[in-house]
Amino acid sequence: MVKDPVPLGEVRRALVIKLRHHGDVLLSAPVFSVLKARAPQVEIDALVYADTAQMLTLHPAIDQVHTIDRNWKKLGPLGQASAEWQLLQTLRSRHYDLVVHLTEHPRGAWIARLVGARWAVAPKVRGRGRFWKNAFTHFTGAPMNALRHTVERNLDALRRIGIYPAPEERVVTLVAGADADARVAALLAGHGVAEGSFVHVHPASRWHFKCWPVEKMAALIDGLHGAGQQVVLSAAPDPAELAMIDAIQARLKRPAISLAGQLSLKGLAALVARARLFVGVDSAPMHIAAAMGTPCVALFGPSGDREWGPWQAPVVDAPLLHRVVASDRHPCRPCGIDGCGGGKVSDCLASLSVERVLAAARELQ
Repeated sequence: MVKDPVPLGEVRRALVIKLRHHGDVLLSAPVFSVLKARAPQVEIDALVYADTAQMLTLHPAIDQVHTIDRNWKKLGPLGQASAEWQLLQTLRSRHYDLVVHLTEHPRGAWIARLVGARWAVAPKVRGRGRFWKNAFTHFTGAPMNALRHTVERNLDALRRIGIYPAPEERVVTLVAGADADARVAALLAGHGVAEGSFVHVHPASRWHFKCWPVEKMAALIDGLHGAGQQVVLSAAPDPAELAMIDAIQARLKRPAISLAGQLSLKGLAALVARARLFVGVDSAPMHIAAAMGTPCVALFGPSGDREWGPWQAPVVDAPLLHRVVASDRHPCRPCGIDGCGGGKVSDCLASLSVERVLAAARELQ
């Protein structure tokens, strides 16, 4: 037990800051659930980038989701300053007693100081000066080998202030919402697809070096079709992702049903919640699938599956819902490099066989 826990009975409002990408933000969800369970009287707010807010909106433990819009930079110096000032005034008006900063982003130190929180916790960061050290009352340590899942590293912020989550509490919560549920139900009905009858395949990632070759993804879908499975494809409305879907469809013996470019993040959650299985790469949709309780087959290459694999709360004797398919013949992985030599293509991922992925899918059927 820590010698300097935060007295939760004296906390009225807390702010949790996670300024990262979509999957990172989603994996912070257990922090809110655990904090609310241990201190029900606390109003808990989140601060995230605007484009990631759907990962946390409707979360039952969150009172307000505040956002920073990356497009503020396009408003010019005065416009950006005005937007930043309005956000700061909103945060100050909430009178936070506790700030939980989950990354090394320097903005967290400014916010912790400017909102006047009595307690604040953040990662210990080498090389940060006195301002960072004086902005927080508690610091989390990093594991020596870094092979620790991101969910657990987020929860370490709570452990540092005296909150120790039980395994069954470490659940990633994502609520799709009634609107997304209704829209996806209508889209599936329009294609004659029943709930629980299909495999959801999301082949793309915003990072190309995490993507499996389109030829192999097409062969995988043909294999699923040949086994009698119905496949529904999804992708972001990004031109590169839509082009990938077109390239896959062009190689299929018969086309898959595609909802590519038609879904919001909440819609993606509503879709995968209705699937019997999800297949994809290391990406936010994979984390969304795991959060919705859908069994996942996740393909990993240069990124670390121990830190970023599909999350399942570590409950003893619970059946494993997910399978990670990764190379055991590349001792260099996970390297985190943007393709071998920075060439955008990762040998460790490209070498994965279609049969291995199909076998993993069969295990979860």
